[in-house]
Amino acid sequence: MDAAVTDTSTPANSVYAIDRWGMDLVSVMENGDLGLKNPLNPDAPAVSLPSILHDLEERGIHAPLVLRVSSFLESSIRTINESFAKAIKRVGYQNDYRAVFPIKVNQQAQVIDRIVEFGKPYSYGLEAGSKPELVIALAQPLARDALIVCNGVKDAEFIRLAILSRKLGFNTVIVLESPKELDTVLAVYEELGEEPRLGVRVKLTNRISGNWAESSGDRSTFGMHTNQLVDVVDRLKAAGLLHCLKFQHSHLGSQIPDVNDVRRAVGEACRYFVELTREGAPLSHLDLGGGLGVDYTGEKTTSENSINYSVDEYSANVVETVAYAMDEAEIPHPIIVTESGRAVVATSSMLVFNVLEATLYDSNKETPPAEDDHHFVSDLAAISGYLGPQRLQECINDADFYRAELRALFRRGYIDLRQMARAERIYLYLMSKIKEIAPEVGTAPDVDAHLEQLADIYHCNFSLFQSLPDVWAIDQIHPMVPLQMLNTAPDRRAVLSDITCDSDGKIDKFILADGISPSLPVHSLDTEKNYYIGAFFVGAYQETLGDLHNLFGDTNVATIDLRDDGSFDLVHEQEGDTIAEVLSYVEYDPRDCVDAFRARIDKEISEKRLNARDRKTLMAAYRDSINGYTYYE
Repeated sequence: MDAAVTDTSTPANSVYAIDRWGMDLVSVMENGDLGLKNPLNPDAPAVSLPSILHDLEERGIHAPLVLRVSSFLESSIRTINESFAKAIKRVGYQNDYRAVFPIKVNQQAQVIDRIVEFGKPYSYGLEAGSKPELVIALAQPLARDALIVCNGVKDAEFIRLAILSRKLGFNTVIVLESPKELDTVLAVYEELGEEPRLGVRVKLTNRISGNWAESSGDRSTFGMHTNQLVDVVDRLKAAGLLHCLKFQHSHLGSQIPDVNDVRRAVGEACRYFVELTREGAPLSHLDLGGGLGVDYTGEKTTSENSINYSVDEYSANVVETVAYAMDEAEIPHPIIVTESGRAVVATSSMLVFNVLEATLYDSNKETPPAEDDHHFVSDLAAISGYLGPQRLQECINDADFYRAELRALFRRGYIDLRQMARAERIYLYLMSKIKEIAPEVGTAPDVDAHLEQLADIYHCNFSLFQSLPDVWAIDQIHPMVPLQMLNTAPDRRAVLSDITCDSDGKIDKFILADGISPSLPVHSLDTEKNYYIGAFFVGAYQETLGDLHNLFGDTNVATIDLRDDGSFDLVHEQEGDTIAEVLSYVEYDPRDCVDAFRARIDKEISEKRLNARDRKTLMAAYRDSINGYTYYE
């Protein structure tokens, strides 16, 4: 098995910064393949990702696909729980830590099943923000003391099921989001005669920075203000149910980039906990919600796609802050609960897709002059005679000028299509020469900006809207890198376009060693070989938020375990949506579609516009398509 390359001078690290963002989960192998490392056994050899894809293809599992690595997921769960355990021991904290996973972050059954399995030794629980999610949670073999935290807007049916589930031994908590929700709880309590286990969601005033700032502060959607909390406490006292209030939930924020925001928000949550305890509420759990971030860029900064802290530092800040606040108030330490979702599952999945073709914005093929060339075409071609480092900007200016003039002449009908095509070929040849010369000039902002406009378009076999919706919607940046040839310097730069019929279906922000770039360094395509690109850390939200733009459905999914000998086990596979399945999602009956197509064929035959022998071929083609994969095959 090839060993991993650790030299930061390799293209993989000097260009793509894999060593910075890879979290020791990926490495570059001597043959240039990207390798997956087993965090549960760091001494095990890396497993070639292209080799995994080749093996899966032989089994009939083709790209594009989501590859889930169970070893990565298990490591994340272990890391968070053990980090809190270390902090509790070091601080001398007098209670426990309990994690719950928010199902909304990734509802896929194979993900939830493994979270429950890997989390059982830590009494890992689940957070349900809807009735369907509660149904999922109650079907899991959770540890006896694992929590099921019910957040979100809840109707009587939701609350009834949550209360009754406690009769089965589930540790289910109903978190009140508003005073009105208490009305429903009291009504169901009267109906069932069963006491609920209650929590209150407190709306903190502390506002975080980053992409998800709107999820924090007193303008956030969920939770209660101080006056509402007092109202709920008074009403519970009047109903004789204050003893049911055991749980305080205070959402710190999402993907918090700055650890000092964590400390401040935890401190504010503790103040509410102290005051509610003094009001007579026998609180035993302090739920600090989500917020633990993922360092997508590896920069370790407070930028939107990074974080300036480790899991250990996050845990230490939470435990120290809670311990100090409770000791100062002379209140027993509560069980600390967090609802980290992104930090648990983001790193465990990657989207892998192949490049279908490329639109190139240069050409190394020179176009000789012709006698009938328009003089602007001749002037454009003449630029190559004085093209050099000293006059590079001048040549760029001249080429752009003549090209623009020729395009204007074409629009007005003064030159024909073939003249315009010759001009384009000459321009693309000049751009190729300019790209060769540019490195001799060094940093030149105008030249660099022009070269970025010449980035190729690599047309890739995936749907941005289905598989990477946050990239489109909120400019989330995921690490992306070619999966092969990483021991070879890339010779081109490209933006990535998906196969949807939409100009928004492209990616033009990439994590590189020298910062965020509008293009990705790539290699020239070999028409005889697949060229794969991977988008990493896509396990959080991307599988659940995708839409059906152009009716591209879910991709194939493969779940693997990494073995200690450098191989892998295929744990589970899920075939991607067929066209028939996607049509049913948007209210078509595939059988009706087949019948309508058959009727059209028969009509054409009866009216003598189609030969009857073609019927079988046409129907077979239609059935093959409707039962096939929605992506390029």
